[in-house]
Amino acid sequence: MTNTSPVRSDIPTVVAQRRVLRVLVASQILSGAGLAAGVTVGALLAKDMLGTTSLAGLPSALVTAGSALTAIAVGRVSQAHGRRPGLAAGYFAGSVGSAGVILAAVLDSPLLLFTALFVYGAGSATNLQARYAGADLAAPNHRARAVSTVLVATTLGGVAGPNLAAPTGALAEHLGIPNLAGPFILSGLAYALAALVLALWLQPDPLVLARTRAAATEAAATEPGSATGPATADGPDTNEARGGLVLGALAMILTQLVMVAIMTMTPVHMHDHGHGTAASGLVIAIHIGAMYLPSPLTGWLVDHYGRTKIAAASGTVLLASGALAGLAPADSVALLALALALLGLGWNFGIVSGTAIITDTVPLATRAKTQGLVDVSIAVSGATGGMASGIMVAATSYPALALTGGILSLALLPAVAATAYRR
Repeated sequence: MTNTSPVRSDIPTVVAQRRVLRVLVASQILSGAGLAAGVTVGALLAKDMLGTTSLAGLPSALVTAGSALTAIAVGRVSQAHGRRPGLAAGYFAGSVGSAGVILAAVLDSPLLLFTALFVYGAGSATNLQARYAGADLAAPNHRARAVSTVLVATTLGGVAGPNLAAPTGALAEHLGIPNLAGPFILSGLAYALAALVLALWLQPDPLVLARTRAAATEAAATEPGSATGPATADGPDTNEARGGLVLGALAMILTQLVMVAIMTMTPVHMHDHGHGTAASGLVIAIHIGAMYLPSPLTGWLVDHYGRTKIAAASGTVLLASGALAGLAPADSVALLALALALLGLGWNFGIVSGTAIITDTVPLATRAKTQGLVDVSIAVSGATGGMASGIMVAATSYPALALTGGILSLALLPAVAATAYRR
């Protein structure tokens, strides 16, 4: 299936790419607020309703499980109709999920809360999928920087969201809504506005235009008398493509697993040791900022030094994060903030390098669908990390969780070495 809407073939690719990036930046600023607001209080809301820490990781697991389903849907819609309808629909679903969380808090219904959090996960998946749209029209040697531009736009909303937990909580109480549901008021509005921005202004559609340009180039190359001869396949040979796909997916899957597990239980760990919502919100805001703010530098490093080197660096940084989080005194907000900053940076290295590797190795004909399937694996790993984190902390401790996550991230190093050897 292909998009049947008219595509402006007279727009220079560079001009179209600039417009696409501007629209994506605007939507990502909004969606970043929606994403981060729920992360700050999701686990606390579940703990408050259920009265136990062992299931505090369940909200994160449900959000990422919903993200997995949405990644498939957004990937398929984008493959068939373009990025614009896929991304807009995903953000709208995230807004609906936010409204459901608020209603669940009012009714004190854990079942409705978990259902709504599953739907809310659509916003998380869409926020992540948007990075692929930034790379559709980018030149190969600028793809990582294009991905980074989209990711860094999430920073403003992502940092603001957690720090608005206290004010939105006060607003919620004024409206007769439980305090912890307040941030979901912000997330619902932010996701709805992000969907509107994309639906109205993401034109031309980057994936549709990229396909149109690729088809025109191929047709010109196969014409009789063409100086270039028949067009070659979009991408490397099969073995190299398979190795790149595996490495790119693994880099993002492992970083997501470790990041979600440690991030999910940090607010709970802080709360159990006497820290308030403002302190945990600050730590999560620093973490979210570190996830996205270094993106321009990361993109340059990936394009300049190579995808595999930065993928390997992500494992090393995550190890440092896990060690610091595990060894930091529970009363030290500063050390926990530094550990979560390193956690965000390691995730950023993995996601930017992994995205560039996937985009390099998957042809346009199946790109969106494959990217969606890769993001399903990322979401499943996040769901696993979120669910297992609460169980592990209840059975052992937060330091044990953090140290285990750091050690697990080192699995990236042999994968990078194996890929380099095959080449």
